[in-house]
Amino acid sequence: MLQLQAIREHKEVIAQALTKRNIDASTLLEEVLQLDETRRSKQTQLDSTLAESNTLSKEIGMLFKNGKAAEANVLKTKTATLKEATKNLQEDLNSATASLQVLLYQIPNVPHPSVPAGNSEEDNEEVFNEGEIPKLNAKALPHWELAKKYDIIDFELGVKIAGAGFPVYKGKGARLQRALIAYFLDKNTAAGYTEIQVPHLVNEASGYGTGQLPDKEGQMYHITADDLYLIPTAEVPVTNIFRDTILNAKDFPICYTGYTPCFRREAGSYGAHVRGLNRLHQFDKVEIVRVEHPDNSYKALDGMVDHIKDILRDLKLPFRILRLCGGDLGFTAALTFDFEVYSTAQERWLEISSVSNFETYQANRLKLRFKDEKGKRQLAHTLNGSSLALPRVLAGILENYQTEDGIEIPEVLIPYTGFDRID
Repeated sequence: MLQLQAIREHKEVIAQALTKRNIDASTLLEEVLQLDETRRSKQTQLDSTLAESNTLSKEIGMLFKNGKAAEANVLKTKTATLKEATKNLQEDLNSATASLQVLLYQIPNVPHPSVPAGNSEEDNEEVFNEGEIPKLNAKALPHWELAKKYDIIDFELGVKIAGAGFPVYKGKGARLQRALIAYFLDKNTAAGYTEIQVPHLVNEASGYGTGQLPDKEGQMYHITADDLYLIPTAEVPVTNIFRDTILNAKDFPICYTGYTPCFRREAGSYGAHVRGLNRLHQFDKVEIVRVEHPDNSYKALDGMVDHIKDILRDLKLPFRILRLCGGDLGFTAALTFDFEVYSTAQERWLEISSVSNFETYQANRLKLRFKDEKGKRQLAHTLNGSSLALPRVLAGILENYQTEDGIEIPEVLIPYTGFDRID
Protein backbone atom coordinates (compact mmCIF):
# COMPACT_ATOMS: atom_id res chain seq x y z
CA MET A 1 0.00 0.00 0.00
CA LEU A 2 1.36 3.40 -0.96
CA GLN A 3 2.04 5.85 1.84
CA LEU A 4 -0.35 8.78 2.11
CA GLN A 5 2.46 11.24 2.67
CA ALA A 6 4.12 10.10 -0.56
CA ILE A 7 0.84 10.59 -2.47
CA ARG A 8 0.41 14.08 -0.96
CA GLU A 9 3.95 15.12 -1.87
CA HIS A 10 4.45 13.29 -5.19
CA LYS A 11 1.01 12.71 -6.70
CA GLU A 12 2.02 13.60 -10.26
CA VAL A 13 5.24 11.57 -10.11
CA ILE A 14 3.34 8.52 -8.83
CA ALA A 15 0.63 8.90 -11.48
CA GLN A 16 3.26 9.09 -14.20
CA ALA A 17 5.12 6.04 -12.85
CA LEU A 18 1.89 4.01 -12.76
CA THR A 19 1.36 4.60 -16.48
CA LYS A 20 3.98 1.85 -16.94
CA ARG A 21 1.27 -0.48 -15.65
CA ASN A 22 -1.01 0.87 -18.40
CA ILE A 23 -3.34 2.53 -15.93
CA ASP A 24 -4.36 6.15 -15.41
CA ALA A 25 -4.39 6.55 -11.64
CA SER A 26 -4.77 10.35 -11.60
CA THR A 27 -8.46 10.33 -10.70
CA LEU A 28 -8.02 7.66 -8.04
CA LEU A 29 -5.07 9.50 -6.48
CA GLU A 30 -7.09 12.74 -6.40
CA GLU A 31 -9.98 10.91 -4.71
CA VAL A 32 -7.54 9.62 -2.13
CA LEU A 33 -6.27 13.13 -1.40
CA GLN A 34 -9.79 14.58 -1.15
CA LEU A 35 -10.93 11.81 1.16
CA ASP A 36 -7.78 12.19 3.22
CA GLU A 37 -8.52 15.92 3.55
CA THR A 38 -12.04 15.06 4.73
CA ARG A 39 -10.64 12.55 7.21
CA ARG A 40 -8.12 15.03 8.59
CA SER A 41 -10.77 17.75 8.86
CA LYS A 42 -13.10 15.41 10.76
CA GLN A 43 -10.23 14.43 13.05
CA THR A 44 -9.48 18.10 13.78
CA GLN A 45 -13.15 18.83 14.49
CA LEU A 46 -13.39 15.78 16.72
CA ASP A 47 -10.28 16.71 18.68
CA SER A 48 -11.57 20.25 19.13
CA THR A 49 -15.01 19.06 20.25
CA LEU A 50 -13.51 16.59 22.74
CA ALA A 51 -11.22 19.28 24.12
CA GLU A 52 -14.13 21.68 24.55
CA SER A 53 -16.18 18.95 26.21
CA ASN A 54 -13.37 18.15 28.63
CA THR A 55 -12.97 21.83 29.51
CA LEU A 56 -16.68 22.20 30.16
CA SER A 57 -16.71 19.07 32.33
CA LYS A 58 -14.03 20.58 34.54
CA GLU A 59 -15.96 23.89 34.74
CA ILE A 60 -19.15 22.04 35.66
CA GLY A 61 -17.33 20.23 38.43
CA MET A 62 -16.00 23.51 39.84
CA LEU A 63 -19.42 25.18 39.62
CA PHE A 64 -21.11 22.36 41.55
CA LYS A 65 -18.29 22.47 44.07
CA ASN A 66 -18.86 26.21 44.57
CA GLY A 67 -22.62 25.83 44.90
CA LYS A 68 -23.49 27.25 41.48
CA ALA A 69 -25.80 24.46 40.40
CA ALA A 70 -27.92 26.61 38.06
CA GLU A 71 -24.88 27.68 36.04
CA ALA A 72 -23.58 24.12 36.06
CA ASN A 73 -26.85 22.77 34.66
CA VAL A 74 -26.74 25.30 31.82
CA LEU A 75 -23.31 24.01 30.86
CA LYS A 76 -24.50 20.39 31.19
CA THR A 77 -27.04 21.08 28.45
CA LYS A 78 -24.20 22.28 26.25
CA THR A 79 -22.09 19.18 27.01
CA ALA A 80 -25.02 16.99 25.93
CA THR A 81 -24.97 18.77 22.57
CA LEU A 82 -21.21 18.32 22.34
CA LYS A 83 -21.58 14.63 23.19
CA GLU A 84 -23.98 14.14 20.28
CA ALA A 85 -21.66 16.10 17.99
CA THR A 86 -18.74 13.94 19.13
CA LYS A 87 -20.68 10.78 18.29
CA ASN A 88 -21.54 12.06 14.80
CA LEU A 89 -17.98 13.23 14.13
CA GLN A 90 -16.57 9.87 15.24
CA GLU A 91 -18.93 8.05 12.87
CA ASP A 92 -17.96 10.39 10.02
CA LEU A 93 -14.28 9.89 10.81
CA ASN A 94 -14.62 6.11 10.89
CA SER A 95 -16.47 6.15 7.58
CA ALA A 96 -13.88 8.38 5.92
CA THR A 97 -11.01 6.25 7.28
CA ALA A 98 -12.60 3.02 6.03
CA SER A 99 -13.36 4.50 2.59
CA LEU A 100 -9.82 5.83 2.35
CA GLN A 101 -8.41 2.39 3.13
CA VAL A 102 -10.55 0.84 0.39
CA LEU A 103 -9.21 3.36 -2.14
CA LEU A 104 -5.61 2.82 -1.09
CA TYR A 105 -6.02 -0.94 -1.54
CA GLN A 106 -6.95 -0.30 -5.19
CA ILE A 107 -3.64 1.39 -6.05
CA PRO A 108 -0.83 -0.98 -7.13
CA ASN A 109 2.82 -0.50 -6.21
CA VAL A 110 4.89 2.04 -8.11
CA PRO A 111 7.22 0.25 -10.58
CA HIS A 112 10.96 0.59 -10.11
CA PRO A 113 12.55 2.91 -12.74
CA SER A 114 14.20 -0.12 -14.40
CA VAL A 115 10.83 -1.76 -15.15
CA PRO A 116 10.26 -1.65 -18.93
CA ALA A 117 7.02 -0.38 -20.39
CA GLY A 118 4.79 -3.01 -21.96
CA ASN A 119 1.35 -4.53 -22.08
CA SER A 120 1.88 -8.27 -21.53
CA GLU A 121 4.40 -11.06 -21.04
CA GLU A 122 5.46 -10.64 -24.64
CA ASP A 123 7.00 -7.29 -23.66
CA ASN A 124 9.13 -8.68 -20.82
CA GLU A 125 12.85 -8.05 -21.15
CA GLU A 126 15.27 -10.99 -21.28
CA VAL A 127 18.28 -10.11 -19.14
CA PHE A 128 20.08 -13.47 -18.88
CA ASN A 129 20.19 -16.80 -20.67
CA GLU A 130 22.29 -19.85 -19.82
CA GLY A 131 22.53 -23.54 -20.62
CA GLU A 132 22.42 -25.66 -23.73
CA ILE A 133 19.09 -26.99 -24.88
CA PRO A 134 19.49 -30.77 -25.18
CA LYS A 135 18.91 -32.57 -28.46
CA LEU A 136 16.19 -35.12 -27.88
CA ASN A 137 15.55 -38.21 -29.93
CA ALA A 138 12.69 -38.34 -32.39
CA LYS A 139 10.54 -40.31 -29.95
CA ALA A 140 10.84 -37.72 -27.15
CA LEU A 141 7.64 -37.20 -25.16
CA PRO A 142 6.13 -34.34 -23.14
CA HIS A 143 6.16 -34.87 -19.39
CA TRP A 144 2.50 -35.89 -19.08
CA GLU A 145 3.11 -38.81 -21.44
CA LEU A 146 6.37 -39.70 -19.67
CA ALA A 147 4.49 -39.67 -16.37
CA LYS A 148 2.00 -42.18 -17.73
CA LYS A 149 4.63 -44.33 -19.45
CA TYR A 150 6.69 -44.77 -16.28
CA ASP A 151 3.70 -44.65 -13.88
CA ILE A 152 5.12 -41.83 -11.74
CA ILE A 153 2.29 -39.26 -11.89
CA ASP A 154 -1.39 -40.10 -12.27
CA PHE A 155 -3.42 -37.14 -13.47
CA GLU A 156 -6.63 -39.15 -13.99
CA LEU A 157 -6.55 -40.47 -10.43
CA GLY A 158 -6.22 -36.89 -9.20
CA VAL A 159 -9.33 -35.96 -11.18
CA LYS A 160 -11.21 -38.83 -9.51
CA ILE A 161 -10.18 -37.72 -6.02
CA ALA A 162 -10.42 -33.94 -6.30
CA GLY A 163 -10.68 -32.72 -9.89
CA ALA A 164 -8.38 -31.46 -12.62
CA GLY A 165 -5.21 -29.82 -11.38
CA PHE A 166 -4.61 -32.17 -8.43
CA PRO A 167 -2.12 -34.83 -9.60
CA VAL A 168 -1.16 -37.95 -7.64
CA TYR A 169 2.60 -38.63 -7.50
CA LYS A 170 3.54 -42.31 -7.32
CA GLY A 171 6.64 -44.39 -6.62
CA LYS A 172 9.78 -42.77 -8.01
CA GLY A 173 7.72 -39.72 -8.98
CA ALA A 174 6.81 -39.11 -5.34
CA ARG A 175 10.39 -39.80 -4.27
CA LEU A 176 11.73 -37.33 -6.85
CA GLN A 177 9.24 -34.72 -5.65
CA ARG A 178 10.40 -35.20 -2.05
CA ALA A 179 14.04 -35.09 -3.16
CA LEU A 180 13.55 -31.72 -4.84
CA ILE A 181 11.94 -30.25 -1.71
CA ALA A 182 14.78 -31.50 0.51
CA TYR A 183 17.44 -30.31 -1.92
CA PHE A 184 15.91 -26.82 -2.25
CA LEU A 185 15.63 -26.45 1.53
CA ASP A 186 19.22 -27.64 2.07
CA LYS A 187 20.47 -25.27 -0.61
CA ASN A 188 18.60 -22.35 0.95
CA THR A 189 19.67 -23.03 4.52
CA ALA A 190 23.29 -23.37 3.38
CA ALA A 191 22.92 -19.87 1.91
CA GLY A 192 21.89 -18.46 5.28
CA TYR A 193 18.10 -18.81 5.21
CA THR A 194 16.43 -20.12 8.37
CA GLU A 195 13.99 -22.94 7.66
CA ILE A 196 10.50 -22.39 9.03
CA GLN A 197 7.24 -24.34 8.94
CA VAL A 198 4.09 -22.25 8.78
CA PRO A 199 0.30 -22.77 8.64
CA HIS A 200 -1.23 -23.59 5.29
CA LEU A 201 -4.30 -21.52 6.14
CA VAL A 202 -4.34 -17.79 6.85
CA ASN A 203 -6.87 -15.29 8.10
CA GLU A 204 -8.17 -12.31 6.18
CA ALA A 205 -5.73 -9.88 7.84
CA SER A 206 -2.81 -11.94 6.53
CA GLY A 207 -4.22 -11.87 3.00
CA TYR A 208 -4.54 -8.09 3.16
CA GLY A 209 -1.10 -7.77 4.73
CA THR A 210 0.79 -9.18 1.75
CA GLY A 211 -1.65 -7.93 -0.89
CA GLN A 212 -3.40 -11.09 -2.05
CA LEU A 213 -6.60 -9.48 -0.79
CA PRO A 214 -8.53 -7.85 -2.23
CA ASP A 215 -6.56 -8.06 -5.51
CA LYS A 216 -6.60 -11.85 -5.97
CA GLU A 217 -9.57 -12.84 -3.85
CA GLY A 218 -11.13 -14.81 -6.71
CA GLN A 219 -7.96 -16.88 -7.13
CA MET A 220 -7.82 -18.05 -3.50
CA TYR A 221 -9.70 -20.95 -1.96
CA HIS A 222 -11.88 -19.56 0.83
CA ILE A 223 -13.18 -21.63 3.74
CA THR A 224 -16.29 -19.62 4.48
CA ALA A 225 -17.27 -21.38 7.73
CA ASP A 226 -14.05 -20.25 9.42
CA ASP A 227 -13.25 -17.26 7.17
CA LEU A 228 -9.81 -18.69 6.38
CA TYR A 229 -7.92 -18.90 3.09
CA LEU A 230 -5.72 -21.70 1.73
CA ILE A 231 -2.35 -20.15 1.01
CA PRO A 232 -1.37 -19.45 -2.62
CA THR A 233 2.30 -19.33 -1.54
CA ALA A 234 4.39 -19.50 1.63
CA GLU A 235 5.08 -15.80 1.14
CA VAL A 236 1.76 -15.02 2.86
CA PRO A 237 2.21 -16.75 6.25
CA VAL A 238 5.98 -16.20 6.39
CA THR A 239 5.83 -12.46 5.69
CA ASN A 240 2.89 -12.04 8.07
CA ILE A 241 5.10 -13.23 10.91
CA PHE A 242 6.20 -9.60 10.97
CA ARG A 243 2.76 -7.97 10.86
CA ASP A 244 2.44 -5.24 13.55
CA THR A 245 6.13 -5.61 14.40
CA ILE A 246 8.81 -3.05 15.19
CA LEU A 247 12.33 -4.28 14.46
CA ASN A 248 15.72 -2.76 15.07
CA ALA A 249 18.20 -1.93 12.33
CA LYS A 250 20.58 -4.52 13.76
CA ASP A 251 17.99 -7.26 13.09
CA PHE A 252 18.57 -7.08 9.33
CA PRO A 253 18.81 -9.08 7.19
CA ILE A 254 16.00 -11.46 8.14
CA CYS A 255 16.04 -14.50 5.84
CA TYR A 256 13.50 -17.34 5.98
CA THR A 257 12.83 -20.33 3.78
CA GLY A 258 9.90 -22.71 3.95
CA TYR A 259 8.22 -25.52 2.08
CA THR A 260 4.44 -25.51 1.71
CA PRO A 261 1.82 -26.85 -0.62
CA CYS A 262 0.20 -23.98 -2.52
CA PHE A 263 -3.44 -23.69 -3.57
CA ARG A 264 -4.68 -21.56 -6.46
CA ARG A 265 -8.03 -21.66 -8.18
CA GLU A 266 -6.48 -20.50 -11.49
CA ALA A 267 -9.93 -19.56 -12.74
CA GLY A 268 -10.15 -19.34 -16.51
CA SER A 269 -7.02 -21.42 -17.18
CA TYR A 270 -7.72 -23.84 -20.00
CA GLY A 271 -6.02 -25.26 -23.09
CA ALA A 272 -2.93 -27.23 -24.06
CA HIS A 273 -0.56 -24.69 -22.46
CA VAL A 274 -1.81 -25.69 -19.00
CA ARG A 275 -1.68 -29.45 -19.60
CA GLY A 276 -0.01 -31.83 -17.14
CA LEU A 277 2.15 -30.05 -14.57
CA ASN A 278 2.12 -26.75 -16.43
CA ARG A 279 -0.61 -25.29 -14.23
CA LEU A 280 -2.14 -26.85 -11.13
CA HIS A 281 -4.60 -26.02 -8.37
CA GLN A 282 -2.35 -27.66 -5.77
CA PHE A 283 1.42 -27.78 -6.03
CA ASP A 284 4.53 -27.77 -3.85
CA LYS A 285 6.92 -24.86 -3.57
CA VAL A 286 9.92 -23.83 -1.53
CA GLU A 287 9.98 -20.09 -0.86
CA ILE A 288 12.62 -17.62 0.28
CA VAL A 289 11.54 -14.44 2.09
CA ARG A 290 13.67 -11.52 3.20
CA VAL A 291 13.01 -8.46 5.37
CA GLU A 292 15.64 -5.83 4.68
CA HIS A 293 16.80 -2.33 5.47
CA PRO A 294 15.65 -0.08 2.58
CA ASP A 295 19.27 0.78 1.78
CA ASN A 296 20.11 -2.89 1.13
CA SER A 297 16.99 -4.35 -0.49
CA TYR A 298 18.12 -4.16 -4.12
CA LYS A 299 21.48 -5.67 -3.29
CA ALA A 300 19.53 -8.42 -1.53
CA LEU A 301 17.36 -8.88 -4.63
CA ASP A 302 20.47 -9.37 -6.75
CA GLY A 303 21.70 -11.94 -4.24
CA MET A 304 18.41 -13.85 -4.45
CA VAL A 305 18.65 -13.90 -8.25
CA ASP A 306 22.21 -15.25 -8.06
CA HIS A 307 21.12 -17.89 -5.55
CA ILE A 308 18.42 -19.25 -7.85
CA LYS A 309 20.87 -19.21 -10.75
CA ASP A 310 23.10 -21.54 -8.71
CA ILE A 311 20.22 -23.96 -8.09
CA LEU A 312 19.41 -24.19 -11.79
CA ARG A 313 23.08 -24.62 -12.64
CA ASP A 314 23.23 -27.50 -10.16
CA LEU A 315 20.23 -29.08 -11.87
CA LYS A 316 21.83 -28.40 -15.27
CA LEU A 317 18.64 -27.05 -16.76
CA PRO A 318 18.70 -24.41 -19.51
CA PHE A 319 17.12 -21.25 -18.16
CA ARG A 320 16.60 -17.58 -18.80
CA ILE A 321 15.72 -14.56 -16.65
CA LEU A 322 13.14 -11.94 -17.60
CA ARG A 323 12.62 -8.50 -16.13
CA LEU A 324 8.84 -8.12 -16.08
CA CYS A 325 7.32 -5.17 -17.91
CA GLY A 326 4.80 -2.86 -16.27
CA GLY A 327 1.83 -4.66 -17.81
CA ASP A 328 2.94 -8.05 -16.46
CA LEU A 329 4.18 -6.87 -13.06
CA GLY A 330 2.37 -8.20 -10.00
CA PHE A 331 0.08 -5.79 -8.14
CA THR A 332 2.32 -5.48 -5.07
CA ALA A 333 5.77 -5.69 -6.68
CA ALA A 334 8.09 -2.82 -7.53
CA LEU A 335 10.45 -5.04 -9.56
CA THR A 336 10.20 -8.72 -10.49
CA PHE A 337 12.55 -11.13 -12.25
CA ASP A 338 11.01 -14.32 -13.64
CA PHE A 339 13.07 -17.47 -14.16
CA GLU A 340 12.03 -19.83 -16.93
CA VAL A 341 13.34 -23.28 -17.85
CA TYR A 342 13.20 -24.57 -21.38
CA SER A 343 10.92 -27.51 -21.99
CA THR A 344 12.56 -29.31 -24.88
CA ALA A 345 9.66 -31.66 -25.49
CA GLN A 346 7.10 -28.83 -25.47
CA GLU A 347 9.50 -26.46 -27.26
CA ARG A 348 8.68 -23.54 -25.01
CA TRP A 349 9.77 -21.73 -21.85
CA LEU A 350 8.10 -22.52 -18.52
CA GLU A 351 8.12 -20.08 -15.60
CA ILE A 352 9.56 -21.69 -12.47
CA SER A 353 10.35 -18.75 -10.20
CA SER A 354 9.48 -15.12 -9.55
CA VAL A 355 11.79 -12.99 -7.41
CA SER A 356 10.39 -9.64 -6.30
CA ASN A 357 11.17 -6.57 -4.26
CA PHE A 358 8.04 -4.97 -2.79
CA GLU A 359 9.94 -2.09 -1.20
CA THR A 360 7.63 -0.58 1.50
CA TYR A 361 4.36 -1.61 -0.17
CA GLN A 362 3.71 -4.75 1.90
CA ALA A 363 5.37 -3.29 4.99
CA ASN A 364 2.92 -0.38 4.99
CA ARG A 365 -0.01 -2.80 4.91
CA LEU A 366 1.64 -4.98 7.56
CA LYS A 367 2.71 -2.05 9.77
CA LEU A 368 6.18 -3.59 9.65
CA ARG A 369 8.62 -0.98 10.89
CA PHE A 370 12.08 -0.70 12.33
CA LYS A 371 13.96 1.78 14.47
CA ASP A 372 16.93 3.29 12.69
CA GLU A 373 20.18 4.30 14.35
CA LYS A 374 18.58 7.57 15.53
CA GLY A 375 15.54 5.80 16.98
CA LYS A 376 13.26 7.00 14.17
CA ARG A 377 10.67 4.50 12.94
CA GLN A 378 10.74 3.59 9.25
CA LEU A 379 9.03 1.03 7.05
CA ALA A 380 11.15 -2.02 6.18
CA HIS A 381 11.45 -3.53 2.70
CA THR A 382 10.13 -7.04 1.97
CA LEU A 383 11.25 -9.45 -0.76
CA ASN A 384 10.37 -12.98 -1.75
CA GLY A 385 11.12 -15.57 -4.39
CA SER A 386 10.31 -19.13 -5.43
CA SER A 387 13.28 -21.33 -4.72
CA LEU A 388 11.73 -23.22 -6.40
CA ALA A 389 8.21 -24.08 -7.56
CA LEU A 390 8.26 -27.81 -8.16
CA PRO A 391 5.80 -28.69 -10.97
CA ARG A 392 7.57 -27.05 -13.88
CA VAL A 393 11.02 -27.87 -12.52
CA LEU A 394 9.91 -31.50 -12.41
CA ALA A 395 8.46 -31.18 -15.92
CA GLY A 396 11.77 -29.75 -17.14
CA ILE A 397 13.75 -32.58 -15.56
CA LEU A 398 11.49 -35.30 -16.98
CA GLU A 399 11.55 -33.84 -20.49
CA ASN A 400 15.16 -32.67 -20.73
CA TYR A 401 16.67 -35.71 -19.02
CA GLN A 402 14.70 -38.34 -20.97
CA THR A 403 16.47 -40.95 -23.04
CA GLU A 404 15.12 -43.68 -25.29
CA ASP A 405 15.06 -46.17 -22.41
CA GLY A 406 14.39 -44.05 -19.32
CA ILE A 407 14.78 -40.74 -17.50
CA GLU A 408 18.11 -39.85 -15.92
CA ILE A 409 18.23 -38.07 -12.57
CA PRO A 410 20.29 -34.87 -12.17
CA GLU A 411 23.50 -35.76 -10.37
CA VAL A 412 22.86 -33.32 -7.52
CA LEU A 413 19.57 -35.09 -6.68
CA ILE A 414 20.83 -38.69 -6.61
CA PRO A 415 21.85 -38.55 -2.90
CA TYR A 416 18.26 -37.48 -2.17
CA THR A 417 16.44 -39.94 -4.44
CA GLY A 418 18.57 -43.01 -3.87
CA PHE A 419 18.31 -43.85 -7.59
CA ASP A 420 19.90 -42.43 -10.72
CA ARG A 421 17.21 -43.11 -13.32
CA ILE A 422 13.53 -43.85 -13.84
CA ASP A 423 12.81 -46.75 -16.18
